[in-house]
Amino acid sequence: MKRTRHRVISALSMMAFVSACSGGGSPSSSGGITAVVPPAPTPTPTPTPTPTTSSACSLRARQDWVLAQMREWYLFPETLPANLDPTPFTTVESYLDALTATARGQNRDRFFTFLTSIAGENAFLNSGSSAGFGVRLAFDSSQRLIIAEAFEGAPALAAGIDRGTQIVAIGTTEANLQTVASLIASGGSSAVTTALGPNTAGTVRVLQISNAGGTRNVTVTKADFNLTPISSRYGAQIITDGGRQVGYINLRTFIQTANQPLRDAFANFRANGITNVILDFRYNGGGLVSTADLIGDLLGGNRTTSEVYNRTTFRPEKSSNDVVRNFAPTAQSVSPMKIAVIGTSSTASASELVANAMIPYLRANIGLIGSNTFGKPVGQIALDQPACDDRLRPVAFASQNANRQGNYFNGLAAAVEASCQAADDLTRPLGDPQEASTRAALNYLAGQSCTPIAPVLASGVQGPASVRLPAQRLLSPERPDPMQRDLPGSF
Repeated sequence: MKRTRHRVISALSMMAFVSACSGGGSPSSSGGITAVVPPAPTPTPTPTPTPTTSSACSLRARQDWVLAQMREWYLFPETLPANLDPTPFTTVESYLDALTATARGQNRDRFFTFLTSIAGENAFLNSGSSAGFGVRLAFDSSQRLIIAEAFEGAPALAAGIDRGTQIVAIGTTEANLQTVASLIASGGSSAVTTALGPNTAGTVRVLQISNAGGTRNVTVTKADFNLTPISSRYGAQIITDGGRQVGYINLRTFIQTANQPLRDAFANFRANGITNVILDFRYNGGGLVSTADLIGDLLGGNRTTSEVYNRTTFRPEKSSNDVVRNFAPTAQSVSPMKIAVIGTSSTASASELVANAMIPYLRANIGLIGSNTFGKPVGQIALDQPACDDRLRPVAFASQNANRQGNYFNGLAAAVEASCQAADDLTRPLGDPQEASTRAALNYLAGQSCTPIAPVLASGVQGPASVRLPAQRLLSPERPDPMQRDLPGSF
């Protein structure tokens, strides 16, 4: 979850962006998902200027800068160590991870706080610009590496690689192909990530793939591409099911370029009298809070401008930055009777914000479908040191709905009044009415009974009445790049 706003202190000083990012946390060791930049929403925290000197980008100077920002802005200041010598830490990232260790142990900051590149994050949040094959990768219950999604305009889809395709082996040439099974046996998922190579344009890999067309070797070159946040193939559609019309939105991530496609989709829903909506956030790790706010407005056709959509709350001494965001219905807004939110453990931050914000108004008429979400009711601001291309994303605010509910660190299953378990069926396209999670969402909207998703208790133990679903997870590197933070599983 990110809030974004630019404020230049001076030509050589730090810039702060409060990025309304509800971006989230893919369940990797680097967790959090964050997005930043554009439309300049409130709040607008003013950071303490940091002078830039010739030594400002030394390791120690960068560590000291990070510590100063954390002491000033971190949402859980009481968890920061009183004294932590940075000398033993060979990177800024490892020092930052040590600073947040106590909060992480309390399940409040699971690597949500991180350091990233200003240029890299701005490129992704503004236009979805990134480099890679243009796919999401997942391990199924048998530890097979499967394409969960392929993005339009990217190399993999152009090579005929789409959802449901299995990657059997990876190499730089056909002569040195290594099977995914052998990679996992030798080094776990990190060995697979390494074999896939860096997400830089020009990286070439030979992939042995298996799908309905058989098993074959395909050479794919990673390239720069702009992510389409709502797929042109299935991302926005009206599904006719049992004589009822249902609006379906699959949002890949909360970035600036999603806003107009969202408006267009909801305008079509409104023109067709749609009152039941599926929000497919199953892989959505979050992003800009401003886009989450827009979705609230588009779902707020029967809400008023005096009704609270979401509350952003900083720590007490920073409370001047708190924001209460009310609904602001638009010409494209619909008045939903029921909403089905498809989620998984990769659903985080801004995605969870949208669902949580609608609970006070729809109660049991908003249901979580699939499996429990990641659990990130907090968001990051962006604190910049431009001379070093350093953007610190500290957890700085909490997100709450109109009823001040927001403590869903163990996922939304315990927060919603209605839920239905369902698998993520990689054998069918996303948005297909017969795909397991989409089918369960349609059934929920039709009023059919289902097995609820078992919440995770405060102890970390899953509650009773659960049916075990296939152990499926997205592939996540230890240190995700800006795209991978908000687009879990992407390569």
